[in-house]
Amino acid sequence: MSHVAFLRGALGSVAVSRPSINIDDSFTAAAMAAGLIKKGQKFDVYANEQNFLLGAFVFEDVGVTAYKGAAPLVTNKTYLSAAAGILAVEAYYAGIIRTTLLEMGLAAPTVNISNLRDAVDGRTDDDQPIVLNGKANLVPTDANGIAYGRTTAQVLNIVYLTGHQVRSGGFFPQGVNGVINTSGDNDRDGDD
Repeated sequence: MSHVAFLRGALGSVAVSRPSINIDDSFTAAAMAAGLIKKGQKFDVYANEQNFLLGAFVFEDVGVTAYKGAAPLVTNKTYLSAAAGILAVEAYYAGIIRTTLLEMGLAAPTVNISNLRDAVDGRTDDDQPIVLNGKANLVPTDANGIAYGRTTAQVLNIVYLTGHQVRSGGFFPQGVNGVINTSGDNDRDGDD
């Protein structure tokens, strides 16, 4: 949370207000869409360590790829340096979560979560579970060892839990605040 306060302070008057977040219903919807639970069941992300780590897996990789994807858009060197620092912290968190899930024997659910993120974020198949091709995959990268990035539309697809162009849903039932608030449409022709 410290980096959120830092960013809000650095952005000053251009920082947007925090949007309404729906944790309970959204984690249940995400878990159902990923096949972790069945219709009518509830996924309580705070019920136990396993659920908490699976919930964290839903978002930490997205955070890393969001900061990576946004980097070319940041022209102010001070903000870019801060964003790079936050990206590093998010990557550390993601690595710890991946390692812990692997040690707990929870690789199978990460495949479902990874497939869900890939299903809603666009045509590419970049997302990677913690076991890939039978080997531990604790640091997801491309063939050159570089982390991939997501566009804002792809990130919003994940948090809105849809592959269609919308302005609200999932974790943000009333949408996010600011001018960048629309997810991408995976059904249209052409590039996303």
